Amino acid sequence: MKWPGRPRWMRGGILVSFAAFLLLPGAAAARPAIRSAFFAAYPAALGSRLDNLPSISGHCGVCHYQFTGAGPRNRYGQWVEAALPSYPNTSDGKRLAILSIQNNDSDADGYTNLAEITDLVTYVNTPTFPGLVPANVDSVSAVNKSDLLAYLVPATGSDTTPPTITVLAPNGGESWTGEAARTITWSASDNVGVATVDLFYRDADLAPWEAIALNLPNTGSYSWFVLNTPATGARVRALAHDAAGNTGSDMTDGFFTIVRMPGGTAPTTLRDFKQPGSQPLEGGQYVDHTACTTCHGGYNIAVEPGYNWQGTMMAQAGRDPLFFACLAVANQDAPSAGDLCLRCHNSFGWLGGKSTPTSGVQMTTALDRDGVSCDFCHRGVDPIYKAGVSPVEDQAILAAMIPSHVPTAYANGQYVVDPVSQKRGPFADAASPHTFLASAVHTKSDFCGTCHDVSNPVFSRVSGADYAPGPLDQAAGPVTSDAFMPLERTYSEWKNSAFTAGVYAPDFAGNKPSGIVSTCQDCHMRAVAGNGCNDPLAPLRADLPLHDMTGGNAWLPSIIAGLNPLEVSAASATAASSRSVSMLQKAAAMDLTYAVAGDSFQAVVTVTNRTGHKLPTGYPEGRRMWLHVVARDGAGAIVYESGKYDPATGILTHGPEAAVYEAELGISPALAAALGTPHGPSFHFALNDSLYKDNRIPPQGFTNAAFAAFGGAPVDPDRPALLPRYADGQNADTQKFGLPSTAHSVFVELLYQTTSKEYVEFLRDQNTTNTAGQTMYSVWTGNGRSWPVVMQTDSVGLNVTGVPEQPSVVAAPALRILRNPFASTLELRVDLAQPTPVRLDVFNVQGRRVRTVEWGVLAAGTHPLSWDGRLERGTSAGTGIYWISVRAGEHKLVRQVVRVK
Repeated sequence: MKWPGRPRWMRGGILVSFAAFLLLPGAAAARPAIRSAFFAAYPAALGSRLDNLPSISGHCGVCHYQFTGAGPRNRYGQWVEAALPSYPNTSDGKRLAILSIQNNDSDADGYTNLAEITDLVTYVNTPTFPGLVPANVDSVSAVNKSDLLAYLVPATGSDTTPPTITVLAPNGGESWTGEAARTITWSASDNVGVATVDLFYRDADLAPWEAIALNLPNTGSYSWFVLNTPATGARVRALAHDAAGNTGSDMTDGFFTIVRMPGGTAPTTLRDFKQPGSQPLEGGQYVDHTACTTCHGGYNIAVEPGYNWQGTMMAQAGRDPLFFACLAVANQDAPSAGDLCLRCHNSFGWLGGKSTPTSGVQMTTALDRDGVSCDFCHRGVDPIYKAGVSPVEDQAILAAMIPSHVPTAYANGQYVVDPVSQKRGPFADAASPHTFLASAVHTKSDFCGTCHDVSNPVFSRVSGADYAPGPLDQAAGPVTSDAFMPLERTYSEWKNSAFTAGVYAPDFAGNKPSGIVSTCQDCHMRAVAGNGCNDPLAPLRADLPLHDMTGGNAWLPSIIAGLNPLEVSAASATAASSRSVSMLQKAAAMDLTYAVAGDSFQAVVTVTNRTGHKLPTGYPEGRRMWLHVVARDGAGAIVYESGKYDPATGILTHGPEAAVYEAELGISPALAAALGTPHGPSFHFALNDSLYKDNRIPPQGFTNAAFAAFGGAPVDPDRPALLPRYADGQNADTQKFGLPSTAHSVFVELLYQTTSKEYVEFLRDQNTTNTAGQTMYSVWTGNGRSWPVVMQTDSVGLNVTGVPEQPSVVAAPALRILRNPFASTLELRVDLAQPTPVRLDVFNVQGRRVRTVEWGVLAAGTHPLSWDGRLERGTSAGTGIYWISVRAGEHKLVRQVVRVK
């Protein structure tokens, strides 16, 4: 249904009654109610700049400095707030309160509120904003200020006189060093006053102008951290705006020089790390998450986007102490490399032009530290336009970009953001008071690949797994994952797995009735039942994406909350950590059996990857998964141990049979000789050009050829090059551990750790520029040393009597499941080497035993076992995940099963 004459925020069935709004708490209800009351009082203002602006439709900037309606009120909003208590708390009462102040001059500009809003005859630019004037317009946010300048003070005639401005410094002949602070000065004047000043630079006369700062007050000076782009023909340009929208400009009379910043192991510049996509100061104005969680939080922590997002590592990527410790070393190794890191971790600050210096020292506000936040994702544009699928608005955005800035791949932080505040999301029927576009890419793994396929663009692929530095001090060609040195390949791993077609994994799939997962969002934003916002008329969805973005980092969220108590919810962080543990425990299955080996035993452990990417995946530095194997004698004393971890020191003992799953990047001998550094495995990820080890377990559907194409082929330094670490189709790894003859039982656990001792000590010891490395080390030692998460455990008793010297059969029983998932009855087979008492126990996901079946003593051979899907009391156990434990004598065989309808 379309309602002619009504703005978009009132269409589509989302104009709720004033009585319904009164059911909402506090500010969440107040803004839409006051906004509608304002236009009820002044209907002629509908469709004017007070209603919609090019950069933010359906705004709340009549009363608020922040045009989303959050934060402090402007002068007009303060008068409205003061008037409201004198009138009934009804829609008409609010309208009367607004009319009661119509004769006030709220912003003290010499014009009454009534004149500013309704006098369309005397003045040429009304309606004007009754709470804003040139003196306070610098306080506004979430809007392009240029949209406002002509609508601040009523004008009786058209001002056509442009401002005059002169750039005073630099003005030619200066030599400025990259990333050093230098002062740009100017002089500007205008007949009615200069409203704002914009600054630009270029490094050659034929180069495009790049923004340095926008919407500056006319103070006459600005401290610029010079971009590390060496040049001999640089210029600065200044553009002045007056309140009528007139502009005047000037640039430096002569060239000045930009000198490459000193230091660095490699002689890189900012140009080496420039990527396609939106560039700094091209994305318009942004708001921090509090502007969104007013409506999208505070009503149901089980499903609401605000609470669940806030505890995640995506939300806190710009507050992560590990990130800043790594960033410092990266910049030391390769100057300006940090720009590539900041563009995803501190996306708002990067887009706001605060990424120089590339150490991140300009990321000083809560907005800068907001990581991958609401306004960033929900203004994301699919850079690869798809006619009939992408919002039509995206085509114009991409067409307006410099052609070389339009990304050709979903990788390396090459994002495009809408410069206008138009939110995007997966649903076409969203009940929203702001402009909203349905966007298909928000449901696709491609969207996630933007930041989860990362390459070092300095090292181009020569052939196979051989990478070499390209020409320095210039941007790389089109940045694709098959052409540059891999740092992280989570998206490509998924894209070349069976998960692209869909895999049955109901324990990951949340509320999806099919239980099939096929995209990143299916697992990491699983479907739940709930409302997306606190509007009482918001649709109740069965497929609401839970904004928990759960990954494997269970250690850092609560630490980040403790370091930033005023910006991060401790409860949300704790909940996020708990979800990460649960995710890790679902990520792998583990089977433990044993075999007789001569006069002793051999423990056989198989780890199966249940995820859609390598296990573990992501940023490889310091991240690892390993098997801890402990055998004990009859008295309980340890007689064998592999993969021992000491929580008091963080030391993981690497024995001859240790099974540690990790990736080790490093520096090739040729590059090491050129740089004067040691070659071999290295944590210097900005310098690494080689992959020395990668035995991480591939996902279902893996093939060596497909993974080699994007630089993700497994690497095992102990195997011949022609013998692959994993065979095509293999998504499991089996390790064998030789046990002594005195072993009576064996226990195995699969562990995962985010930050190893070796890595955190490297960050501490290598940092020579700031204290980020020492800070991270102190955080690590003071908070459990990145305590490992136990992903799976299992144990068996060993048959220590009558072991033949040359056994012809495996002494341990074996368990097979004929069909999993199963619908009604679970059918199993157990193989016994000798007569053995057998018992079957069923446990639910909480670990409670729900059924026991005694099978008595069964003879040697193969026997069918079954579970009819019922609880002890005879009722159906229902669908879901269960654990089957078959006790055969001293042996326990445990398997995870899934019961479906």
